[in-house]
Amino acid sequence: MIDDYVDTEVTVDDAVIDSGDVWKVVDPVWWSVWIYGTPERYHSDLAKVSIPQRHVLAILWHAAEVNNGGHHQFYFNPTGIVWREALEGFLAIGAPDLAEVIQQSANVLGGAPALDFDERDKQISPIELGTFDDIDDRYYERAENLEARLMDYVRKHRSAFYFSGVVKKPPPAPTLSAD
Repeated sequence: MIDDYVDTEVTVDDAVIDSGDVWKVVDPVWWSVWIYGTPERYHSDLAKVSIPQRHVLAILWHAAEVNNGGHHQFYFNPTGIVWREALEGFLAIGAPDLAEVIQQSANVLGGAPALDFDERDKQISPIELGTFDDIDDRYYERAENLEARLMDYVRKHRSAFYFSGVVKKPPPAPTLSAD
């Protein structure tokens, strides 16, 4: 899959930031930080991006998984590797209520979910699906306007998000012809 990725020119400048689209802002980081491998690879990739970029990336991964299947899915999937950066990110963007939620979810796994996927799988496997329901509900109640809050953080740290270069990304999807 990653072998099919193509070099893609990406720029994040004031115009992209001012567009208010947090996904465009985080685009180069999204494709440059590999969450599907070892903790060592993940941390090596993280070392190449700014701390504010780490925060936004982790929060968006957390939100994508929790909104799709709750904290159980977040930890069950490779995305659980970002839990610490998401917690730190919530504190950095001024959302201690969301940091509290992720800490409560981490507490279900002993307080510090493993970064290694196989080790985290051993932690999450015995946990029943409904265990996180109350925590998920607290997250959903508190996560309103999360992308707007992230964009406020981006604007306050805009120079940390500037990027101009080549990123390996999946090839564009083929377009269907109207013929």
